[in-house]
Amino acid sequence: MISSGAIIGQYYPANSIVHSLDPRAKILISIMFMIILFVGNNFYGFLVAGIFTLMCVFLSKVPIRMLLRGLRPIIFIMIFTMALHLFLTPGPTMFEIGPLKATWSGLIQGLFIGIRLIILIAFTSLLTLTTSPIELTDGLEDILKPLTRIGVPAHEIAMMMTIALRFIPTLLEEADRIMKAQMARGADFESGNMIERAKSLVPLLVPLFVSAFRRADELAMAMEARCYRGGEGRTRMRELKLTNKDFVAIGMTVLMSCLVIYTRVRFGSVIGQVVS
Repeated sequence: MISSGAIIGQYYPANSIVHSLDPRAKILISIMFMIILFVGNNFYGFLVAGIFTLMCVFLSKVPIRMLLRGLRPIIFIMIFTMALHLFLTPGPTMFEIGPLKATWSGLIQGLFIGIRLIILIAFTSLLTLTTSPIELTDGLEDILKPLTRIGVPAHEIAMMMTIALRFIPTLLEEADRIMKAQMARGADFESGNMIERAKSLVPLLVPLFVSAFRRADELAMAMEARCYRGGEGRTRMRELKLTNKDFVAIGMTVLMSCLVIYTRVRFGSVIGQVVS
């Protein structure tokens, strides 16, 4: 069931090329993409990354409207970040509001930060939308397996990360239900200053934490009742195996990364262009 709110942590079942990829390949591709997205800091670099993201969305058969709905929770963060860059980044002055100076460099940098956030969240959301929780756990555990030689509990870390991702949409839905129930009882979450708004969130946070701890306890009891034991000796219904599709996908990501690096070397940073 896909909710209308945040999409991080939700799984969208479909028969697509992206769904059939090995979870280890998708995790590595996501990590590579996140790193390379911070290397490209000009129009051409973001254009390459944006085209690559749209291609992956098309191949995944995930509705674009669903991804756009998932971007709504970060609109405030984007506006706040863009405003900070607009007034705090040095450069040619665009206009002044009292002691604050808005610069062209800040405007362009803020826009590029917003574009980077949109591309980053849209692409990383595909990881959970196209990978089931059990596949994600197995993939993370396999990637972290070399660290077990130095005593790192790979399976426990992978399981905790996957469960945390899995319960993000559940807790958001629970928070929405509690907020509507409190508003029906006369609670006001929107009026007043920042301190008053923070105090008004107490009736929301307390039952939300109680619900989260209850869900965690129920999950632990259910796993214990089924004699769950991970790590060494655990069998899997589906063994992970890299295929030609996975190597092609990794190769396409490497090619995209090389193009973004080339645009950075060839055209430089957007701020350097504006200042000069």
